[in-house]
Amino acid sequence: MIPLTLAEVAAAVDGRLVAADPDARVTGSVEFDSRKVTPGGLFVAFPGEKVDGHDYAAGAVDAGAVAVLGTREVPGVPMVLVGDALDAMGRLARAVVDRLPGLTVIGLTGSSGKTTTKDLIAQLAVRLGPTVAPPGSFNNELGHPYTALQAGPETRYLVMEKGARGVGHIRYLCDVVPPRISVVLNVGVAHLGEFGSVETIALAKGELVEALPADGLAVLNADDPRVDAMASRTEARVVRYGESERADVRAVDVTVDGRGRPSYTLVTPEGSAPVRLGLTGRHQVSNSLAAAAVARELGLPLADLAVALGELGLVSTRRMDVFERPDGVTVIDDSYNANPASTGVALRALASMRGTGRTVAVLGYMAELGDFEREGHQQVGRLAAELGIDRLLVVGEPAAPIHEGATAVGNWGGESVLLTDQAAAVEVLRSELRPGDVVLVKGSRYRTWEVADALRADASGEDSAA
Repeated sequence: MIPLTLAEVAAAVDGRLVAADPDARVTGSVEFDSRKVTPGGLFVAFPGEKVDGHDYAAGAVDAGAVAVLGTREVPGVPMVLVGDALDAMGRLARAVVDRLPGLTVIGLTGSSGKTTTKDLIAQLAVRLGPTVAPPGSFNNELGHPYTALQAGPETRYLVMEKGARGVGHIRYLCDVVPPRISVVLNVGVAHLGEFGSVETIALAKGELVEALPADGLAVLNADDPRVDAMASRTEARVVRYGESERADVRAVDVTVDGRGRPSYTLVTPEGSAPVRLGLTGRHQVSNSLAAAAVARELGLPLADLAVALGELGLVSTRRMDVFERPDGVTVIDDSYNANPASTGVALRALASMRGTGRTVAVLGYMAELGDFEREGHQQVGRLAAELGIDRLLVVGEPAAPIHEGATAVGNWGGESVLLTDQAAAVEVLRSELRPGDVVLVKGSRYRTWEVADALRADASGEDSAA
């Protein structure tokens, strides 16, 4: 964070200083975990029913915090008192960003692929200058200001992933950190249970382009009609990416090798160049094009861009993380989260990696689908069968419609099994896997990753709790 006096912090957050020196300067990071406080930092104390940050205020000061941003006084502790600590953190982030005129803020959203694409954009942007991006999916009302507050005078690019659970959420995040470049990836059924309809999801995602200034840039997916239509919701310049002929940044002649890694010819207004991705899954073509469109606008030359795209790697864990075991079994750990769209692309990647053995999909429950829950799971099961996946292990009764959808496909030559839990899936895999098999593990955050961890532990000879 840029150095600020406590008087400046208090003014930014509409707070009141208590037992604090107005001229004392915050020169370190802003943290809400007292264990991460460093000398010169600012500790934010959030009240809670089970854990109250104010109980750790004195310890944070002992660790070097200049003061504590909180909602109640703590005896003997220099405080910046506010009514709402989370709101104050957002106000402070906005004040810092406004004091960095050389900073370019890149915001992105979408129903799937946000975190991976955020990581890809950050990997390209850092080639042009110091870049800050959030770890993992830290994309909410807390993660947004926390990430922005890591920017300093030397930071050129701030890459912000924007999540939403309803209309107005992205608008609020844009108020905290206004974007100069907005990227919208897709509109799908993720979180449909909270939004109510796909049209409402599109309305919410489009708030990101509505927040742009007239001299900003909207980077839109030309292959998604709902995203493409968002061009009418901004006065900013629009650049489209995708495989559509209408796209300004395109991929043509797409192929996928036996490891599921795509290659294509990148076509831009400046010319074309061959690209060979090291990432797994054909859907990474679209993700990499979004990143390429941003990097091109930031000034990365075409030849350098094509090389850089080939050097992109995974940053966040459990997202199409492919590893090979000594016994010849290949595992795709995509267990971080799941919705019908992301599970669909993972299944297609699995089907493209068919080798000498079988393709096996271990699929768990997909959350937050609302009235679409049963149909969404059945669609995934049908797709697995239609793609010719050899073995389907469905984990848990809530995911049972996946099993129903697969077994309803009459000409499918594979087999689906409904299992009680992750331990049962691990037991089946350990008894059945053989060299040449490729296994996909995918599900929402209901411990499906335990299956992937067990497969990884088996490969390393470690003990596994599953």
